[in-house]
Amino acid sequence: MSYKLLIDGQLVDGVADIAVINPADESVIANSPVADQTLLNAAVAAAKRAQPSWAATPLAQRAACLQALGEAVASHEAEIAKLITLEVGRPLPLAHFEAQLVQKSCAFYSQQQLAVEVLHEDEAMRVELHRTPLGVIAAILPWNAPLYLAINKLAPAVLAGNTIVLKPAPTTPLSTLKLAELIAEIFPAGVVNVITDQNELGASLVNHPDVAKVAFTGSTVTGLKILEAAARNMKKVTLELSGNDAAILLPDVDIAAIAPELIFGAFFNSAQICAVIKRLYVHESRYDEVCDVLAAGLSQAVTGNGMDPDVQFGPIQNAAQFEKVKSFLEEARATGTIICGGEVPAGKGYFITPTLVRDVSDGHRLVDEEPFGPILPIIRYSDIDDAVSRANASPFGLGASVWSADAEQALAVAARLDAGTVWVNQHCAIDPSIPFPTSKKSGMGVEAGREGLLEYCNLKVLNIKK
Repeated sequence: MSYKLLIDGQLVDGVADIAVINPADESVIANSPVADQTLLNAAVAAAKRAQPSWAATPLAQRAACLQALGEAVASHEAEIAKLITLEVGRPLPLAHFEAQLVQKSCAFYSQQQLAVEVLHEDEAMRVELHRTPLGVIAAILPWNAPLYLAINKLAPAVLAGNTIVLKPAPTTPLSTLKLAELIAEIFPAGVVNVITDQNELGASLVNHPDVAKVAFTGSTVTGLKILEAAARNMKKVTLELSGNDAAILLPDVDIAAIAPELIFGAFFNSAQICAVIKRLYVHESRYDEVCDVLAAGLSQAVTGNGMDPDVQFGPIQNAAQFEKVKSFLEEARATGTIICGGEVPAGKGYFITPTLVRDVSDGHRLVDEEPFGPILPIIRYSDIDDAVSRANASPFGLGASVWSADAEQALAVAARLDAGTVWVNQHCAIDPSIPFPTSKKSGMGVEAGREGLLEYCNLKVLNIKK
């Protein structure tokens, strides 16, 4: 199948093609077009031309386009899920889950309103609050959940009356380019544009004078560069960046009951999600038991090609990340005790078996940094104040969780954790209707939920003397 860029309502060729690699076997899935500066400029220009008329389009019609896009994704879900599995590596059922989240996001935002709010009215004056679009949005996407993170930006942006240029990661462009084909049949020309590159056009997109806001998901290192560039021109930003999520098990946990959820919460998408568990804090009275139960459970997991129905965990998505995670694996061997996994199977594919590491602590790279791969350190703590202090010591604050047989006790601990989202007796429970805020060096702004919609609006006050 051939793939095209979407610029000004037309599916067009790029200036060259690059091979998209299946991380499970290193075969070529398909070729992706790539844009150059000229095509980038054309995409932004199309978005700029389309924005005034799109903003003037009644909100109900904008919402109808989103609803139609969700329905189109539903009708193509099997093809889209297969593409996600092929290019990301995720097991097929979880690729379907991502496609379904896209549908839920479209449905949620198509029901949102942006009515004028009357802040004050008396005989002398009336004060109204209006929410107006920003203009052209640049959305720069990562490789770990390409379609859901695309719709998290696209849906609220266009509902608010903005137009958008999406740039997927070069290692996972295909599902977004498939989305572009559906968009071309639904949205007016120029409202949504999709370009791809080899990681060389990001700065040009961020610095483009006609871009009003940059929405980015990715590393804190890149996010800081985007923030610096945006600040020079007073552009708005939403940045969802690195996480190093702590999970704290209180001494009363039923480890046998929660072990499957902990394993899923730590190793979903082979731990290549910013908000999965990256550090597990366990009270010293339960430490050995928890390590043994989790190792026994994880040892039964099946790692392999995500198209295989028996597989639970797929590969690392790309070769560069594979090498990075292997370096963390060497760190684990040097500083801790590997009690499960830790293998790099011979043969094709970027596989590392899900790994548990005990006898490590804060101050080790494996605990303080984010491997973004299937390696989980299990850290001993002595009392809850100790655990909270160590969890909060990280410069990152995306998510966290607390686990206990006593939900009220867990809630009290959760309230003390410095993170955008803190889950109780679950982890990484996301939904398009629930805001996903950031904290500390994990970013700026909010994605998802109504709050995510408001990130794509300017506030305008009309203060009227009667």
